Amino acid sequence: MLLLIQQGADIAQEVLNETISEEKTLSIFNLIRDGGLGGQIIIALLFVLLLVALYIYFERYFAIKAASKIDKNFMNQIKDNILNGNIEAAKVLSANNDTPVARMIEKGISRIGKPLEDINTAIENTGKLEIYKLEKNVSVLATIAGAAPMIGFLGTVIGMIIAIHEIANAGGQIDIKMLSDGLYTAMTTTVAGLIVGIISYVAYNHLVARTNKVVYQMEAKAVEFLDLLNEPV
Repeated sequence: MLLLIQQGADIAQEVLNETISEEKTLSIFNLIRDGGLGGQIIIALLFVLLLVALYIYFERYFAIKAASKIDKNFMNQIKDNILNGNIEAAKVLSANNDTPVARMIEKGISRIGKPLEDINTAIENTGKLEIYKLEKNVSVLATIAGAAPMIGFLGTVIGMIIAIHEIANAGGQIDIKMLSDGLYTAMTTTVAGLIVGIISYVAYNHLVARTNKVVYQMEAKAVEFLDLLNEPV
């Protein structure tokens, strides 16, 4: 009799362990699958937004990184050529450097001989165009950072509507398992939206900081070039 009781206890323990094991191994895929069609659509949309955000971030990151690289002796070589009257060599040197700073300086060199105000205006216009190129698609990251959490909250609302609908149709017999689809939709979409929003927000601010450094570099070199033209011969 004691042996049967012991065997029954062992079997019950094994069932309990299997149940706990199954609960612990609930995967993200299962959460998405059990979230219903509405939740799956929102998760898919958030996943697409995440891919777009990552693509824009890495594409802009490498573009801005390349734009910030400039030879430390570039301005010294420009200065030597201009002071020696070798304007064409300075222009060629600028053309061979594929950076925003070099393109600004090249535009300024092409205006040498005209009033200083015209040169300054030409450099400013070129600088604005270069900044626009650097900031290309960066605003999309800001949009994703704001929209992703709201899309996730939309999934939360849809999930709660599903849960309330199930309660209304239950006729007073509320079953937690019956509400699982709505609750899964509410929770998973909220988490997914916040994750995509946070990643996009951090990526956006990092790109803005990197861009500001390049803009500062452009302004510094433009001022240095204009000071060079103002030096007495």
